[in-house]
Amino acid sequence: MADEDIETYDVEAIQSRWLPIWDDLAPFRSGVPGDERPTKYVLDMFPYPSGDLHMGHAEAYALGDVIARYWVQQGFNVLHPIGWDAFGLPAENAAIRNGEDPRAWTYANIEQQKASMRRYACSFDWDRVLNTCDPEYYHWNQWLFLQMFQRGLAYRKASNVNWCPNCQTVLANEQVVAGECERCDTPVTKKKLTQWYFKITDYADRLLDDMTQLEDAWPEKVLLMQRNWIGRSTGAEVQFVIEGRDDPVTVYTTRPDTLYGATFFVVAADSDLAAELAAGTPAEAEFTEYLEQVKRTSEMDRLNSERDKTGVFLQRYAINPVNGERIPVWASDYVLADYGTGAIMAVPAHDQRDLDFARAFDLPVRVVVEAGEDPAVTGVATADDGPHVNSGPLDGLDKAAAIERILEVLAERGTGTVAVNYRLRDWLISRQRFWGTPIPIVHCDICGEVPVPMEQLPVTLPSAEGLDLKPKGTSPLGAATEWANVVCPKCGGPATRDADTMDTFVDSSWYYLRYLDPHLDTAPFDVDQAKRWMPVDQYVGGVTHAILHLLYSRFFTKVLYDLGMVDFTEPFTRLLNQGMVVMNGSAMSKSRGNLVRLSDELAEHGVDAIRLTMVFAGPPEDDVDWADVSPAGAKKFLARAWRLAGDVTSEPGADSAVGDVGLRKVTHKAVHEAGLAVESYRFNVAVAKTMELVNASRKAIDSGCGPADPAVREAAEAVAIMLSLVAPYTAEDMWARLGHEPCVALAGWPQVDPELLVEDSVTCVIQVAGKVRERLEVSPGIAEDELRELALTAPAVIKALDGAGVRTVIVRAPKLVNIVPA
Repeated sequence: MADEDIETYDVEAIQSRWLPIWDDLAPFRSGVPGDERPTKYVLDMFPYPSGDLHMGHAEAYALGDVIARYWVQQGFNVLHPIGWDAFGLPAENAAIRNGEDPRAWTYANIEQQKASMRRYACSFDWDRVLNTCDPEYYHWNQWLFLQMFQRGLAYRKASNVNWCPNCQTVLANEQVVAGECERCDTPVTKKKLTQWYFKITDYADRLLDDMTQLEDAWPEKVLLMQRNWIGRSTGAEVQFVIEGRDDPVTVYTTRPDTLYGATFFVVAADSDLAAELAAGTPAEAEFTEYLEQVKRTSEMDRLNSERDKTGVFLQRYAINPVNGERIPVWASDYVLADYGTGAIMAVPAHDQRDLDFARAFDLPVRVVVEAGEDPAVTGVATADDGPHVNSGPLDGLDKAAAIERILEVLAERGTGTVAVNYRLRDWLISRQRFWGTPIPIVHCDICGEVPVPMEQLPVTLPSAEGLDLKPKGTSPLGAATEWANVVCPKCGGPATRDADTMDTFVDSSWYYLRYLDPHLDTAPFDVDQAKRWMPVDQYVGGVTHAILHLLYSRFFTKVLYDLGMVDFTEPFTRLLNQGMVVMNGSAMSKSRGNLVRLSDELAEHGVDAIRLTMVFAGPPEDDVDWADVSPAGAKKFLARAWRLAGDVTSEPGADSAVGDVGLRKVTHKAVHEAGLAVESYRFNVAVAKTMELVNASRKAIDSGCGPADPAVREAAEAVAIMLSLVAPYTAEDMWARLGHEPCVALAGWPQVDPELLVEDSVTCVIQVAGKVRERLEVSPGIAEDELRELALTAPAVIKALDGAGVRTVIVRAPKLVNIVPA
């Protein structure tokens, strides 16, 4: 690459030339009346406005743009919108630091990101922008909440919730990562509060069963994560009588066949049942002290199998329903209050956690399944299948037969039934923060929970002026007395607004529908437009949202289906998860000193070089290590490609059919293979095919058919169109230099002539004893016998055999012959 080529290829000038023209032409506007093109909906997960765009944004939006631009080139009317997921803690925390309203910080960042997005030249439809913090948007969060409230899907209850002591707010189970707050990494504890929930558990079976629609279209890892999170299991609910208690306690177990091995009973220390059973017993004081200790322990620590088991004997006994034995009742933190019924039958011989507890407190261990050495001796529980022993009518039966028989026994005695259980818990949506969607409920001493009338929506946030937004464990909205104190819509008496705000994942659970008409003021979305565009054809985003956002979006879609508002049950047909952008193998951060600023990279190399680097780095699901890539090399390649357009001397419209056949074959093969690569997410391969075509075109110009040959124009135009997927500025400038009007993005994917894909010859590798001895150019349709004869008579093969006979000849026409000497 000569130095003058780099100088001629002026990145800044090219960007400045085309950006205002694109703004004027709006080539990706998707709502034009009368547009009869078939539709596709390509969606990138929308960003949070926490500052300017970073390297992760650069990768994610470059990848999504390849897909959107490709389908535009294929003749589709592509809906490719952008907006901002704008509520949440970062804005509120920034407001606390800066002493300003969260609105100011949020909207300033949105404008900054919007300007950067525009420069980054993604094919967004800028007529459809939305911000979730706009009242015009969260009006419909509230409307949807009330639809669920009317159907019993939104409800309020008191329970032990995940609590972040730093953020001073509750967290959904999905927002606790490794026992810590996903936002600030503070260890999460439990706190009893009355909170709002969405009844996602009503949809557990559908969320699982409908995954069959997503197989082979979503990453298997994401489907597995969701299946595990929902955690459906089949077992039995067994009733244990507690001495001194009128009502029996129900226990869920997946192994009812081991009931004869239950030697003690454990209830979650933080459950209401534990407190009830301890009350008035000699264990009450010890239990109260233990409970305070449990409250300070994160759920992740409680589930840690390596942790020493702790607990308190409650001085109470349960009756084993199959053998009548009295077994002691303990309270412990290794049982969770919100899983199953918060109580378990402990079978220490065949459950490791139960065994560890039994050994810690010298409780009996009884083997009921012969599957190895005695756990009481080895300290290792045996969970494998085997013949049952010490189990009355189950003795000698294997696991499956024993489960079937014990279920019959329990049914006969009225002490147990078959049951399905789920790990999934209802979605806790209350947040004790200011910057979110107000919950549209009024609390009245007479009427209770009263929904805000639909005509009074939206319930807008008050000004933050004068409010103390610092986290205190209760919502700052409660202190906005003029806002909070209202008249009950039902009885006209004094009432107060609910002071909590909604989890921001509510905002992102249906935003893909709002894009269909973000300015609609009579409904959350246009039902007819949903029939036209939905479901989303291609969704692009990080795997970090595998459980939270994607699961919630699937739930919302099913609710909307039941409301008769959509005619599909899954929102995203295909899903692509991109990797992270790292530096020297580690996530970028200021503290590590390995932070790479996108703005610096764009200033040095230009938008196209950064986009090309991101796309060419490897498969999209892999991480991109910025230390291993070369945006400078990408810029040199783009200059080389750009130069082709200036070297072409034939006129636009020249008949490529009369051009050099060899170059035309290379062009059509490159276009064909690049298209296949894009459709299978191998974007780096599509770039590689473009590079091959650039090299072939340069060779044709410099030492082949020459710049006037129509095949050279065909190749250069194909390069411009293929490059438009990843390097839009360069491609547009090439298109103009080739004599065309903008936009290259609408030029249409080059038509491939199948006859030009037929190879005249292929290279056949000839091996002798596993070593390559010869390469022959042969016809693609050569017969096996003919290829065998050619291989055996090749001089290099005769020399390698050196007079030895031939034992076997393996022919894989037309590409391989393997000769095995005698």
